[in-house]
Amino acid sequence: MESKAKLSSARLSARKTRLVVDMVRGKAIQEALTILRFSPQSSAKIVAKLLSSAVANAEQKGVTDVDRLYVKTIFVDGGPALKRFLPRAMGRASKIRKPTSHISVVLDERK
Repeated sequence: MESKAKLSSARLSARKTRLVVDMVRGKAIQEALTILRFSPQSSAKIVAKLLSSAVANAEQKGVTDVDRLYVKTIFVDGGPALKRFLPRAMGRASKIRKPTSHISVVLDERK
């Protein structure tokens, strides 16, 4: 039985988060959480929290054995960028983009 979790508009760069997400795709849930726990990237903590939420959703749906869950699909899409401006010399301004991303995860049981 599949269970899903989604995080919208996380203040993370989609490009950097995809590197973290690629490490756990297809892994068992315990192995994925262990990998994320020891990853130095800041997005690893947020992805681990999202995986824990998906596990809680699976328990709520009535999955009998949580240890048989694995990461079926996980992907990151780019979200809207927050645009800010910083004053520069001679009356000019430079643009600062603060990217956001949407993370989606689907867990399933191994047969």
